[in-house]
Amino acid sequence: MSDADVVVIGSGIGGLVAGALLSYYGKRVIICESHGIPGGAAHGFVRQGFRFDTGPSFYCGLGDFNSLNPLCQVLKILGERVEAIAYDPLGHYHFPDATLPIYCQSDRYQEALAQITPQGAKELIAFQRPLLELYEALSQIPTIALRSDWQLLPILATRYLPALWQLLPHLGIINGSVGQILNSTVQDPWVRRLIDLECFLLSGLKAEGTVAPEVAFMLGERDRSVVDYPLGGSEAIIDALVRGLTRWGGQLKLGAHVEKIAIEQGRVAGVQLRRNERVTAPIVISNATLWDTYTHLLDSEDLPKTYRQEQLSTPAVESFMHLHLGIRADGLEGLTGHHVVVHSDDVDITSPGNTCMISIPSVWDKSLAPEGHHCLHAYTLESFAGWSRDGEYHDRKSLKSQPLYRAVERVIPDIRERIVLELVGTPLTHSHYLRRDRGTYGPAIAPGQGTWPSCYTPIPGLYRVGDSTLPGIGVPAVAASGILCANTLVPAPIVLEVLKKYQ
Repeated sequence: MSDADVVVIGSGIGGLVAGALLSYYGKRVIICESHGIPGGAAHGFVRQGFRFDTGPSFYCGLGDFNSLNPLCQVLKILGERVEAIAYDPLGHYHFPDATLPIYCQSDRYQEALAQITPQGAKELIAFQRPLLELYEALSQIPTIALRSDWQLLPILATRYLPALWQLLPHLGIINGSVGQILNSTVQDPWVRRLIDLECFLLSGLKAEGTVAPEVAFMLGERDRSVVDYPLGGSEAIIDALVRGLTRWGGQLKLGAHVEKIAIEQGRVAGVQLRRNERVTAPIVISNATLWDTYTHLLDSEDLPKTYRQEQLSTPAVESFMHLHLGIRADGLEGLTGHHVVVHSDDVDITSPGNTCMISIPSVWDKSLAPEGHHCLHAYTLESFAGWSRDGEYHDRKSLKSQPLYRAVERVIPDIRERIVLELVGTPLTHSHYLRRDRGTYGPAIAPGQGTWPSCYTPIPGLYRVGDSTLPGIGVPAVAASGILCANTLVPAPIVLEVLKKYQ
């Protein structure tokens, strides 16, 4: 008898969702996490009393029990909740010529934009209209109902036929890019730059490279649900998923580094850990990136040569520079939590160092920092190329962190005098702690230029989840990838029973 029915490699959100759902469905699940902390890119850490996020900080619907966010749907099924605090605006976007508050409700968003460009605000309405209509159509089919095999068809036909009819008018944009809608509705350069930035923050690509449903979901949830932040930081979400996993009998093994996926007679047999430990299972789900899965976890001969070459040639978004700061909070009573700074209009927003994201979650949750202090996380894209831990490493860290400091100075001008704790992370840090090839943010698959892989692989018993599978990058997307995979691995009637409970 095998040690488990399913082994999951990695405890990112995609892996935890897949593992927890399969445990709920009655499978014997073991999740193997290389590090001593679960969560992948969403894990948190503590230094000198400051509790930091390492990755995502923008969330929707955590406090809304009826949210369409796939992550929230899973937590609802598992019987878990995450306490969260709602806030508005979502953040402030600081451009060289103006600062725009990004309000959650679309009408307030448009009113704020009209203070800068009245014509652009009118064009924004025209841009948002088809996306919000697409959101309404998609919202009729909960993600928790979906799967990646033919058994999805009878579910859609018997339970969601009216929703399918509602989707028909939107077929032209479902597989299209946001850029197509942008080009047909917006001429104002200010708004075009704004929409490119919104897409970049979501997918790592501008409007031309971002799929329309992803932005439709973002705008719809922002407008119809609630934007909120989890009390305790992003790790509170991870803790809830781990509780859900163990509540239904699943196991999480920390410090369990997977060296190889075991392949016997052409199919999965389990995983090989360090120190010659082996965990046997007929199904393995990799939450590692496609590059890490196909280069480090499998031997080259395990995959068809052409398939392997095609997958490994998938373009990737750059890595990151990170700045984690503990700062004195005196005199910052009016500080807001999220900011995005674009330094120059003469440089592409996707260029490393030009667009910087800033999160100060202790504005909402005082427990994240010692009394009288704030915790701050700033990050920007940075190429992995050229980085090495040589004699110039520390000087380069200092140099490459300066765009982040200049960005924070737009929000807190005297930031350098307030610092009590400074941690600078590079693409090497990102790659090491998250075990991501080149420290990448994820695939750069633009609509019409490639197809997002499903959970399937050519190896029987091997599946994948996470941000290098359909539907892509971002917390809702990776949670959805875990749902799609877990549901695919159980008979449709089991999922239908879950739907009854969900509804």
